[in-house]
Amino acid sequence: MVIRLALMKLAHGIHLAYCTNIHRGESWAETLAALERYTLAVRRRVCPDKPYAIGLRLSDQASLELSDKAALLAFRRWLDQNDCYVFTINGFPYGRFHGARIKEQVYAPDWTTHERVAYTNRLFDLLAQLLPNGVEGSVSTVPGSFKEFITAPEQERAMRANLWRCVEHIAKLSERSGKKLHLGLEPEPLCHLETSGETARFFEQLRADRPADGRLEAHLGVNYDTCHLAVEFEEPDEVVRCFRQHGLKISKLHFSSALKVRPSPEVRAVLEAFADDVYFHQVVSRSAGGGITRYKDLGVALSQPATSDFQRSEEWRIHFHIPLHSKPTALLETTSDHLLGVMDILKLNPQLCSHIEMETYTWEVLPPQLKIRDVVDQLVAEYEWTLARLAERGLPAI
Repeated sequence: MVIRLALMKLAHGIHLAYCTNIHRGESWAETLAALERYTLAVRRRVCPDKPYAIGLRLSDQASLELSDKAALLAFRRWLDQNDCYVFTINGFPYGRFHGARIKEQVYAPDWTTHERVAYTNRLFDLLAQLLPNGVEGSVSTVPGSFKEFITAPEQERAMRANLWRCVEHIAKLSERSGKKLHLGLEPEPLCHLETSGETARFFEQLRADRPADGRLEAHLGVNYDTCHLAVEFEEPDEVVRCFRQHGLKISKLHFSSALKVRPSPEVRAVLEAFADDVYFHQVVSRSAGGGITRYKDLGVALSQPATSDFQRSEEWRIHFHIPLHSKPTALLETTSDHLLGVMDILKLNPQLCSHIEMETYTWEVLPPQLKIRDVVDQLVAEYEWTLARLAERGLPAI
């Protein structure tokens, strides 16, 4: 089923975009060139006649360069000329994100540093000037840090203090601009915020730091990446229930799918093609008895001996973002059931979150059997799949 979109906005005021972190570009000139070459090509095929939403990724360098008044004015004119708008920015990867070893450096600088605060505040300054009137603005960010980076309680206290500094900035900017702005921490396997429970506990600590300060609920929430929490073997109903019970705002939904496999020698051989040298592909394995074992990277997991608990596990889930419309091979599955479960919740409660971003940044490192089309064709196929599944649930494009 192919859905032709007339407006990159769904029923109930939900905005949908793909995240431009799929494209190379660390400078602003490179970022704009990618928008010109790829994003407008996608827009012509899925949304040719009405305003088109962009989920923008800006590196620290690009954000500094775009902060120049002339550059920002030129981009605002570009958006107007192409009938596009920005409602969300991916502020997770600070520096280079393609074409070299990224791995654990994607989390650096983390929320223990002033650099992360300055970068995130700058993204909000830009977003406040790019947002259309009446549209909320979100920025997504790292889940505090990578677990291995945190070795002392002082670091966690620094994270919370820096996040409060950012909340203060967002609150003042929201009041000054008249626009509703919020930051979303993005739980991810093996990170400081990994599960929904860890995330909820962290927010309780933030509240305890400044009791009764309502700015936290208004301006800090969670970027719920469906790949990440599916890898943790969490279920959508449980995740949303946890966030609601603890008063956590879902700032943005990342629609993404992970690899899901049942271990066998044949599967192990196929997985070798997914163990690239660029990104982390954390692995969570579950035994028949429900025991969980975590591995830092797919290569580490595959290096375990055949007699290990990992090889005897019932199921492995691997943090490798798979195109939403794809079924990799007969031996490999995806966690699309988790994503569809979130869509089912949206059907019943469309006010849960108004920001949706499709995020499959791994296009460059996909194995050949999944890279059978160019990046524009892939992105169009992801729109078609996503829009069809949402329309089936009463959330059509309007």
